[in-house]
Amino acid sequence: MSISARARPDVRVARQLTLALGYRESFAREDLVEGAANAAALRLIDGWPDWPARTVALIGPQGAGKSHLAAIWASMSGARVAAAHALDEAGVPGALTTGALVVEDVEPGGFDERAFFHLINLARSESADVLLTSREPPGGWAAKIPDLASRFRAIPVVRLDPPGDELLRAVLVKLFADRQLAVDEGVIAYLLARMERSFAAAGAVVAALDREALRLHRPVTRALASELFRDPAT
Repeated sequence: MSISARARPDVRVARQLTLALGYRESFAREDLVEGAANAAALRLIDGWPDWPARTVALIGPQGAGKSHLAAIWASMSGARVAAAHALDEAGVPGALTTGALVVEDVEPGGFDERAFFHLINLARSESADVLLTSREPPGGWAAKIPDLASRFRAIPVVRLDPPGDELLRAVLVKLFADRQLAVDEGVIAYLLARMERSFAAAGAVVAALDREALRLHRPVTRALASELFRDPAT
């Protein structure tokens, strides 16, 4: 069975509710897993303030590490962080008070166009830096304001690519470690051979294994992974 970001464990047996212990994923620079997939994005972050423009877009699939890289840059630059859907025109000057701003999760139709037009213009006039994160490049954000559409097309884009096996392996190890779970190579190899090639899938399977291990009071082993992600046809 291919394990995807939407994979769910076998539910043929009734399950008891489990109170899972909370954990906090680290967005520190030293906890970033580096590889070919995020090399260009990391060069952008480490190269600040020598950016190609005042506003830059970091593009990549869900779970690719955009928020981690944005958090690293925010720590370096003193940037505030705002959700794209929550940014309004009146709030733009205050958002740029520190001279740097991260705007997360820009989606077509999911933002105030006047706010973004004001933001890009003000960042340029005040020599402030803005990092936008999105799954889609700015040219596809379909702005109705012609001048904003033009500005979107001019924004430099840095992409996070889908991860290869080595980076996925390192991410799985980190995600298990974030949850204070010790796993052997057999577990990692089993998951790598079956999972969707995405960071989102890695997060989903680690979370599912953590919940099941807690529910059953068992360690995370290859046997548990096999039970949890068994092919329903078997």
